[in-house]
Amino acid sequence: STQKPISSGFQTNEYADAQLQEIIRKMRERATVYKEKLNDPVLSSPEGTPSKKPPPPPKEEKKEEKKEEAEIKPEEDHYCDMLCCKFKKPPLKKYKEYLQLPESIDSYTDRRYVAWLMLVTVAYNWNCWFIPLRFVFPYQTPSNIKYWVAIDVICDICYLCDLLIFQPRVQFLKGGDIISDKVEMKKFYHSSVKFRLDVISVLPFDVLYFFFGFNPALRANRMLKHNTFFEFNDRLEAILDKAYIYRVIRTTGYLLFILHVNACLYYWASDYEGLGSTRWVYDGEGNMYLRCYYWAVRTLITIGGLPEPQTLFEIIFQLLNFFLGVFVFSSLIGQMRDVIGAATAGQNYYRSCMDNTVSYMNTYSIPRLVQNRVRTWYEYTWDSQGMLDESELLEQMPVKMQLAIAIDVNFAIVNKVDLFKGCDTQMIYDMLLRLKSIVYLPGDFVCKKGEIGREMYIIKQGEVQVLGGPDGTKVLVTLKAGAVFGEISLLAAGGGNRRTANVVAHGFANLFILDKKTLNEILVHYPDSEKLLKKKAKVLLKAKGKPAPGPPVQQPRGLAGLFGQKPETPKMFKALLGGKGKEGLAKLLQLKRQQDTQVTPQKIDIGKHLHFCFQETSAEAQNKPEQEEKKPVEPTASSAPPEQKKEPNVDTKPKPSTIQRETSKESLIISMSPSPTAGEGEILKVEVKEKKQK
Repeated sequence: STQKPISSGFQTNEYADAQLQEIIRKMRERATVYKEKLNDPVLSSPEGTPSKKPPPPPKEEKKEEKKEEAEIKPEEDHYCDMLCCKFKKPPLKKYKEYLQLPESIDSYTDRRYVAWLMLVTVAYNWNCWFIPLRFVFPYQTPSNIKYWVAIDVICDICYLCDLLIFQPRVQFLKGGDIISDKVEMKKFYHSSVKFRLDVISVLPFDVLYFFFGFNPALRANRMLKHNTFFEFNDRLEAILDKAYIYRVIRTTGYLLFILHVNACLYYWASDYEGLGSTRWVYDGEGNMYLRCYYWAVRTLITIGGLPEPQTLFEIIFQLLNFFLGVFVFSSLIGQMRDVIGAATAGQNYYRSCMDNTVSYMNTYSIPRLVQNRVRTWYEYTWDSQGMLDESELLEQMPVKMQLAIAIDVNFAIVNKVDLFKGCDTQMIYDMLLRLKSIVYLPGDFVCKKGEIGREMYIIKQGEVQVLGGPDGTKVLVTLKAGAVFGEISLLAAGGGNRRTANVVAHGFANLFILDKKTLNEILVHYPDSEKLLKKKAKVLLKAKGKPAPGPPVQQPRGLAGLFGQKPETPKMFKALLGGKGKEGLAKLLQLKRQQDTQVTPQKIDIGKHLHFCFQETSAEAQNKPEQEEKKPVEPTASSAPPEQKKEPNVDTKPKPSTIQRETSKESLIISMSPSPTAGEGEILKVEVKEKKQK
């Protein structure tokens, strides 16, 4: 027979063929995903977790607001031309708004109020330091009196502004409520002791200058405004990062002021006794203030080496100085010790913990290598976060404050984790309060292969390496800040999942740990997030359970790729064929000839007699005697009506498969049909017919 030559007129475009293959692959994947979605309602669409979108009207309103802001901004921009440069400056309106005095003042958060208190404190310190100085020492003279009076007037203006403008606007608490009403704030201030002292401190005793001369003692009432001074100290310490530095400076100022007052008293006593009248009094030579201040320092600190007092007044004055010096100096030294001790309390606690740990390791002869790693952990933990355990600090605060701090510190890291994207934000907030921070040293094993996984890890800072390979030293991947590992052990429903690789800290690594029990306690209150995590757990477990990819299968070219690959031959027919082509059919035909000489279709129940075919196949493979292979098989009694034994109809039953042998005059027809009796499965029908003579 001659074969017709294949026409070469049809040619395929490789680019078009590749595009068609890609479209078919995507359509199949999409169909598979949506089938899974129909079967499992927990799964969401392949586009990712849907987020709640605001309705269109708010979006339009936001766009309109943005347009209005954009239109306003060019009007607010002001530029100043200076020489060859052009500088942008804020408009005067903004300066006025910032400097405008508010209706009510929050004394705890308003920085402008703290700045005003500082100005009043400067005026108060001027009066406290220079009123005694001007009263005792002859520094105020008719030639410079105008300068002293001018500065006094400025200080008095500050006092009056504070009394009339600022203090009546300060908010206060009443029954837990913040009162910001003008009338209530004024009434509260006017009923306080502070108001009475402020009024006394601004009484104009200066008018008595016209009767008694310019005597600075008439301004002694200005030193009663001490409440403002202490309020400024409290507010300033609250906003400073290192308040202990200011406390040390303030305590030093107290000491210097006491020495200043003592120096003024010594000059007054010397003037009372007569300058240079005895060896104990000031002799009037040199700088009078420095000489008196030097004497006050040596007296209060009890250094000694001073001239002996001669008169009764001098002896009493010196005794009072000694007693006062011991009391004041010891008090100030104790206060200084408390300030420095409070500033270094954390450092002392760290040293104490480290010393106790080192002592414990030496007692039990811990190896030197382990001791060095423990010391390294202490030093790095203290240097990186300033404390050994952050939870001790947060436990003293209410839960809301703990959450606020945790959000500011850790929310940006946890929110980047793909595993928790789409989950309820409040669930993430609750999880932030349960996370535990642990520091790992370089080379520490975070988890080892084969361990039971009970927690997951989130990298807060640093890097970790996943090791594998035959010897377990090959770096498979390096994970950085924000990465997650161990989540399969956390999300698996059955539990007992073992670690599949070693994870080692590359450098100093700070990790968050979340165990399975804690996560389950949180998810009880968030069912939607629980469903989402279950969906992601299924995807992760499915991806983990996939076999390793084999060699790539060559895709058929042309239009053949549109129909997919040919399905594999069913195992039942493979067993029936005997595994070697036509030899299995030959055995079956020999069996049928011996069993039934008539051309009658025989039915074999699959559930009872299909094992015979497998016996025949295995017998042939083991070269058993042919007599054992021809063991007769009794046909099963048919429960179907006689009409069903005829040749199956093409319209109502599946089309039978016909296999012809060239060396025989018979044709073999094999077909399957459902059993009419419930529970018996399907029936395999084999028919042997003689070929018709042409």
